[in-house]
Amino acid sequence: MKKIIAITILSSLIITSCDGDKKEKTAELPAIPVKINGKLDINNSSFVTASGKIEAENSANLSTRMMGYVTKVHVKVGQNVHAGQLLVSVNNTDLQAKKAQVDASIIQAQATYNNAKKDYGRFVNLFAQQSASQKELDDMTARYEMAKAGLEAAKQMRNEIQAQFSYSNITAPFSGVVTNTFIKEGDMANPGMPLVSVEGASKLQVTAMVSESDIANVKQGMAVKINIKSLNKVVSGRVSEISLSAKNTGGQYLVKVNLDKSDKSILSGMFVNVQFPVEKTAVANTSSSERLLIPSAALVKQGQLSGVYTVGNGNTAILRWLRLGKVYGDQVEVLSGLTANEAYIVSAEGKLFNGAKVNVQ
Repeated sequence: MKKIIAITILSSLIITSCDGDKKEKTAELPAIPVKINGKLDINNSSFVTASGKIEAENSANLSTRMMGYVTKVHVKVGQNVHAGQLLVSVNNTDLQAKKAQVDASIIQAQATYNNAKKDYGRFVNLFAQQSASQKELDDMTARYEMAKAGLEAAKQMRNEIQAQFSYSNITAPFSGVVTNTFIKEGDMANPGMPLVSVEGASKLQVTAMVSESDIANVKQGMAVKINIKSLNKVVSGRVSEISLSAKNTGGQYLVKVNLDKSDKSILSGMFVNVQFPVEKTAVANTSSSERLLIPSAALVKQGQLSGVYTVGNGNTAILRWLRLGKVYGDQVEVLSGLTANEAYIVSAEGKLFNGAKVNVQ
């Protein structure tokens, strides 16, 4: 029993000694220069935010209605093309053979028609001179009409072949840029299979999904702000389309926004945050229009947790875990963990940790 008590006392002394050493080492470290924000940013403006993506207003996945080997891909990904430019060629040897047959049938039908027309003219004159019977004239009229119909049918067959040739030569439906090629030379093209993807580069739009609780605040023609995350840029736009059904989108309503100005740095596929201003009548119905915002750069993340460093007594850094809300551009809403009159560290010239000495600049 005495041995156990002695071991316990010895362990306590060792732990106390280690804690003391740790505190002494922390105290010996130089203070880390930091910058603080005097108080949280209180945003009284009310707006609805939604995540979205930039895409081309005109886009198409081009395919063919015929089966055949791809003989030539005339474009590359990223290449600018104009309307009507040849993109992909599909083998059309069988179509050429059918066209030759149709051309021959047209020549034959034309000759039959010309002969029947001459005979019909003769019998009309003979009937007028009472040298031919009504039965003979009726038979010749039927022969003439059949020859005429045969010639028209042959010409329509030629139109059908010409239309099929357009499916063997895939052209750009509008001016834009090639965003993807799904085949290469020698591949077998099948009806309905995408061959090339083209997007119009001149006009871009944003497609955003707005929740059912916020869609009533979004109006046609509303001016909005668009925050492009990857470019750290905010541009303006205007609502062009609002979907009135969320049947296939799980309670999210599709809203399209046209950009006011085009910019070469803005590319299709970039993710954005769209801010829709809320009307005053809607603000009056909300319980609180104030939002506490902090810069996203000030956050400290560990796994699923997010927090900020505050300055405690004795100018020491204290990590405070937060519950966050929506993201507004480069700022994030604080739901709990900080109050409006508390200061927090925005940046530091060193690695912060709990209890670190700091020097407020």
